[in-house]
Amino acid sequence: MRGFAGKVAAVTGAGSGIGQALAVELARAGARVAISDVDADGLARTHQQLTAMGADVLADRLDVADRAAFLAYADRVAEHFGGINQIYNNAGIAFFGDIEITSFEEFERVMNIDFWGVVNGTKAFLPHLIASRDGHVVNVSSAFGLFALPGQAAYNSAKFAVRGFTEALRQEMALAKHPVKVTAVFPGGTKTSFIDNMAAAEYLGEVDLVSRYDKRGWTTSPERAAQVILRAVRRNQPRILVGPDTKILDLLLRLTGSAYQRVVPPLAARLVPPPTRSAP
Repeated sequence: MRGFAGKVAAVTGAGSGIGQALAVELARAGARVAISDVDADGLARTHQQLTAMGADVLADRLDVADRAAFLAYADRVAEHFGGINQIYNNAGIAFFGDIEITSFEEFERVMNIDFWGVVNGTKAFLPHLIASRDGHVVNVSSAFGLFALPGQAAYNSAKFAVRGFTEALRQEMALAKHPVKVTAVFPGGTKTSFIDNMAAAEYLGEVDLVSRYDKRGWTTSPERAAQVILRAVRRNQPRILVGPDTKILDLLLRLTGSAYQRVVPPLAARLVPPPTRSAP
């Protein structure tokens, strides 16, 4: 991983999964790393792993939906390291629930973390990235930012929004001639604890989502995902599809256009049957 030595990189959602793997790969490549997560225990484990590697690391508990906290955090990272080069807006949550049964509050929670967390991180770090003269914004969307599925409206909405926000940002940075590169990341099925922590609409009652999703299409390890992402960052790719499943689905979308909405749902229903609703 050439090109990361001496760089200062901030990674949100670094307590597990792709975020943790990104922090490890960045540290291994010689970067100085600021890690954050709302999960204090997971954050501590990542911090311990990086410290054992001899990395220069700063760890802070952070709720990415808390805008004031994020703004203060960006200043803290820049002050601690003397500058900042890269922000990896990776933190997010998963959610399952049809639109008609998902409450407004549940929609807001997903959007606040998965979309506004990316906006907060980008806006908080952008002045520091511009000042560095060598900045890079890496925003993690999802394969679900490329296509929609039943039961995923809240998550789809947030991840589609991340895609649009990131693509607009890349164009703006180029037009303004700011020294900031921008990459959108679209991971597919990844072997992480993401599904373990998936929430479902309250109306559904107790749903065992882990057994429904576990071992179904998780084709990429977090470590491999991190390596693919960092290679894309080094090459300044505007977008990166992570995993063979995402590449296949992207090809399907290109071939079928909007007709994918007739093709994909039956396939998805066979892969992950929708849970039975509880009585209202």
